Amino acid sequence: MSKQHQNNEVKAKKFLGQHFLEDETIAEKIANSLSLKNYKNLLEIGPGMGVLTKYLLKKPVTTYVIEIDRESVAYLKNNYLNLAPRILEKDFLKYNLKDTFKEDAFAIIGNFPYNISTQIVFKTLEWRHQIPEFSGMFQKEVAQRICSKEGSKVYGILSVLTQAFYEAEYLFTVPPTVFNPPPKVESGVLRLVRKENDRLPCDEKLFFRVVKTAFQQRRKTLRNSLKIFNLSVNLKANVIFEKRPEQLSVSQFIKLTSLIENDAVNE
Repeated sequence: MSKQHQNNEVKAKKFLGQHFLEDETIAEKIANSLSLKNYKNLLEIGPGMGVLTKYLLKKPVTTYVIEIDRESVAYLKNNYLNLAPRILEKDFLKYNLKDTFKEDAFAIIGNFPYNISTQIVFKTLEWRHQIPEFSGMFQKEVAQRICSKEGSKVYGILSVLTQAFYEAEYLFTVPPTVFNPPPKVESGVLRLVRKENDRLPCDEKLFFRVVKTAFQQRRKTLRNSLKIFNLSVNLKANVIFEKRPEQLSVSQFIKLTSLIENDAVNE
């Protein structure tokens, strides 16, 4: 491969939001971050040239990979012959996962492209009934946001919605120097483990709407930011509405949603 071609390839990967991990120790550490409990299937998103894949294939689960980049797919098919039938040349965000996993449980893992990493989390939440565990690398800021608790400046929509259904743990930080091309920021690896009871004691769609609406005006008190819900005078008198969204824990957001839900019923 010519130097010019290599440079063009690097530019293309960067445009796609991909930074290929080249450190074997870190790749193995990420692969070992999963417990492999309560599922027999594993889906790696964006395997690239397989630096993480090679360690996953040693695990006592059936590994699938999903990759949209044709060159990476060709490389994987040529170098991981046993994996070839389980290489999905698809866009994860558009793919119907039941086409592969039916009703079976599966975990998700990967070195995720920065530009779609939050969308990957939101799709995981949609499929959470089949995804008991999730582990992967994000831009450090995003990983910290997902795992942050109330009171933190980075605590927000992604934090609350993820932690409503999963226990989130920030595992370790990864420097830019171990990637090609090197990103301009540090990366962070996290693990999500689905809660035993992942069904909310309130209307789920309303919960999502309340959380998103509250954080869209995060500097305002909930009494002001949630006016769209036409709250009754009695409900607005509740002290919870004096708080700002970043002050509420996940359980308090669930309680808040139940209050709004009951208020609408009793109107």
